[in-house]
Amino acid sequence: QISLLVGFISVNNSPWTDYSAYSYFQIVTMCDLVMILFFYMIHIFRIYRKLTCVSWPLAEFLHYLIGTILLLIASIVAASKSYNLTGLVAGSIFGFVATILCVLSMWSSYKVSCITQSTSK
Repeated sequence: QISLLVGFISVNNSPWTDYSAYSYFQIVTMCDLVMILFFYMIHIFRIYRKLTCVSWPLAEFLHYLIGTILLLIASIVAASKSYNLTGLVAGSIFGFVATILCVLSMWSSYKVSCITQSTSK
């Protein structure tokens, strides 16, 4: 989550050469950050206990899957269009770090929700 925020700030405070690539990177990082905060609030306030019609483990898994794919694409585009500007290179590196962390979070979410439930039966 911090790497998403640092990547966003790095790209936001750098001079842009290609507006479409970096605005896409900013939109993807902010949407991913908002969705992560949304799922944190659901877990903190235990809303998942009241809304049983939603499969929360599946929703969280799909969020991480879609967010990771979009973040990987945005980081590749940002890295290819950086033109050796340090802030843009740093933003794309933090985007790649956030992608790796999202994959790890997706795996741990899958492991906790699916594997432990199937072995407890």
